Amino acid sequence: MEPGSVLIIVALLMLFTFLGLGAWATVKVIGAAKRGVDRTITQARRTVEDTTLKAKSLGQVGVSGALAQLRLDLRTSMRATQQALYRGVQQDPSLKESIGLFERLSTHGYELDDELKRLEQEPDRKRTAELLPDLRERTAKIIESADSLRWAARDRARRFAQDDLSSLSAQIEVESGALRDWSRESVDELAEAAAAWDAAQERSSGATAAPGAGPARPAALDPSKPAQRHPWQKTARPEPTT
Repeated sequence: MEPGSVLIIVALLMLFTFLGLGAWATVKVIGAAKRGVDRTITQARRTVEDTTLKAKSLGQVGVSGALAQLRLDLRTSMRATQQALYRGVQQDPSLKESIGLFERLSTHGYELDDELKRLEQEPDRKRTAELLPDLRERTAKIIESADSLRWAARDRARRFAQDDLSSLSAQIEVESGALRDWSRESVDELAEAAAAWDAAQERSSGATAAPGAGPARPAALDPSKPAQRHPWQKTARPEPTT
């Protein structure tokens, strides 16, 4: 096969590969956009439905108002529990088992919500009113279970936060104590070093004195020796000659 033909085949393969990757990326982008639109539509529909239920529960009396209030209470509790569990599992994987229980509870919640929704359109209000005690009991049982899961997850998260704060406070106390001990040791070491320096100076002065000549005179008072300055003293200003 000629080199030119090989180059053409390689170029075609690369072109098909890029086209395939481009098509795959396009499908992924379209899918993500569709999911985003679906979530937006679902959220808008849920908001409209909740607003309608609130209006019915406040503006209507009797069976219609009671059914709307049951649906509103059920949906509010289930949604709050769902948010608490799915957010909490990102920090605490042990909540996966609680999420499994919530999904099973959600099956009963959806069935009850659909039944309440159908009964809102039921023309036989007398028969529907007879079902209200059972509907209230089922709603209360589901809400109680959902609330129990939600508050257990919140109590667990709060306990973890308290334990972490207590551990952090204990570590800070230990570190603070170490810093204070280090400061006292530094002061003591500086005092010991100064005392050792003074003792060395005294021994040096005694060693340079002649035996039996009495105490050595300071260099500043001995005219045969120039006065020594400390390095931090300023140079003496010369006396004026006039």
